[in-house]
This record gives sequence, C-alpha cells and structure tokens, in this order.
Amino acid sequence: MSDIEPFHLDIPRSQLDDLHARLDLTRWPDELPRVGWDYGIPLDYLKELTRYWRTVYDWRVHERQLNELGQFTTEIDGQRIHFLHVRSADPDALPLILTHGWPGSVVEFLPVVEALSARHHLVIPSIPGYGFSGPTTETGWDVPRIARAFAELMHRLGYSRYGAQGGDWGSGISRELGASDAGHVVGVHVNMLGTAPRDTDELTGEERERLAHGERYQRELSGYMKQQSTRPQTLAYALHDSPVGQLAWIVERFKDWTDSTDAPEDAVDRDLMLTNVMIYWLTGTAGSSARLYRESGRTWRNPVRVEVPVGVAVFPHDIVLPVRRLAERDHNIVHWSEFDRGGHFAAMEEPDLLAADVLRFFGSL
Repeated sequence: MSDIEPFHLDIPRSQLDDLHARLDLTRWPDELPRVGWDYGIPLDYLKELTRYWRTVYDWRVHERQLNELGQFTTEIDGQRIHFLHVRSADPDALPLILTHGWPGSVVEFLPVVEALSARHHLVIPSIPGYGFSGPTTETGWDVPRIARAFAELMHRLGYSRYGAQGGDWGSGISRELGASDAGHVVGVHVNMLGTAPRDTDELTGEERERLAHGERYQRELSGYMKQQSTRPQTLAYALHDSPVGQLAWIVERFKDWTDSTDAPEDAVDRDLMLTNVMIYWLTGTAGSSARLYRESGRTWRNPVRVEVPVGVAVFPHDIVLPVRRLAERDHNIVHWSEFDRGGHFAAMEEPDLLAADVLRFFGSL
C-alpha cells in the first residue's frame, strides 16, 4: 500500500486559458453542401459544439466529481498507473476492475459508479498511455502487458479475488486478465466481443446477419484504426495541437458507434462527452493512446482462451455483434444478455441496463 499515492486533480488556470485561446483561434475548413455526416462531422454542428465547450462547459464541476470519488496513482513496470478507487459500504464486497477503451477514459464509468459500488468495491484504472496514467515511454505496452500491470494493481490493493469488466480495449484487457490471472479472477463480464468464423463453419442466416453488422464498420468506420495502428505519431501532431481536431476525432466515434440519430447527444450526455475529450486534451495523450493499436496488432490475431466464467452483454448498435456459438470456442460463457437499445459506450448510453447486467452476472458467481 505504501506504493500507492493519493492523486488530486487541480488543472492550472493557464491550461484552461490556453484551451480557450486555441478554440477562439480555430481555423475552420470549408464543407460541401447538404452532405450531413456522410463526409465526417458537419461544420455547423462542430461550430456549435465548440461554442458550447468554450462558453458553457465548466471543467471544474467535473474535476470536483473525480476528486470526490477518490483518485490514486502507483508505478508498475516503470509506468504510472492512475485509477479511481471507490469502496463499497460492505467491507466484504467482491472487488471489480472496470477498464475503458478508446476513445474512452475513466469518465465512461461515472454513470454506473453509484449502482455498482452498492455491492462491489470498484477499481477504475486509466490504461497506460491514456489520461492521467500519462504517455507510455517505451514500446511493448500491449494488451497482455497491461493486463499484467492491472493484476499487480489489484494485488497491491490487497484484492486476492476479483472480477473484471470492460468494453472495447477494456474487453480485451478483461479477458486477458481472466486468462492470465485465473487464480484470482472469479469472472469476466464484457459489453463488446468480436467473433469470426473459420473456413469450415456453416453459418445460419441469423449468424450471417449478425456478422454482417460489422461490415459497415470495416468498410466505412474503421479509418481511425488503420491510421492509429500504422502511423500514430503522425496523427499526434494534429490532435495534440488542435483542441477542435481532438474534439472532432473523438466525437465522430460517439456519433457512429452509439444508438443516436441526429447527433451523439441523442445517446450520451453532452457534458460527459466533453469531459472525456478534456481528459485527452489536458493530458496530451492523443498520440500515446493511439499507440495501443500499433502495439497490440498481434493480440487481435491471437484470441486468448478464457476458462473462468464469462458474461456477455450485447447492445444492438455496437460496432460488432457476436455470435454466441463462435464465442463459446474461446470463452466459458455462462451468461448472455441481448438488449434492444444502446451501443458501444454502454456505461454512458444505458447505465441502468449495463449496471443491472453486471450485478446479475457477478451476483451469480
């Protein structure tokens, strides 16, 4: 416990003033008429969102909320790890480690903290290279290495028995924890899971339809992934220098990956989305967060076998929809829920549905 230090957020006024000055000096591009979201974020929408960010949004409100929850840092394997630690009123509660993805942060889980902490101690880390964990300083920080660091974090906190939950990168990291720290992980719950058939598989019509859901993602929505998994450093110069560039790069994902219609705010709270963007901007982690795609290319091609109990929550507007029969090849699935609404950022979009499913799964173990 001596290696763990309290962390208090107090962003200097000068950083916020710099942000506002950059927003005021934004150099806006042209736009084709009447193309909507088909070519990217519409100019009028982004101008209005930027105006709100500059004149209405209050970072200090959300800074206080994070400080009230309890933040800490520790160093593991040469890397600073930042995390929220929320203890349940029940001292014997099962601990859960909740892991975000890209372009998320610990902010993703704020809407489910109250419900989950009623029955569980919560550890919510910032992935190395993300947020207040700060940039990584060497190559090799892939999913297995992150999982090893998080297993050590839980050990340092004195948790010898715990559950893991996550979506996006958090899904892969949680499943890796279930495989590599199976002696301590009692179960893994994920709200994103990719499945792929083998050449010999005969798929039903329903299975083909589910797998086809991801075709638009591969065809049209995965450009960010190709850039971040090949040349993340080049991208970093633009996003690190321009807050509107960082805003657009993240907010487009919230539009494309959520159960929204006209704008991301149909699915997620605007201030919460902006707080998530602020985490990337204030910590300068646009480039280091993108590097995870480059580091973990091999991890995607070699799925781990997870023998501990696995629960899966499927939200219909996620970027991929899993096929249970295929998922069961690599996972000991004991719990499977299908919902009629919600998307990729389930904790922000449908916190009640996700929290109830997580509680149900871990309550059954």
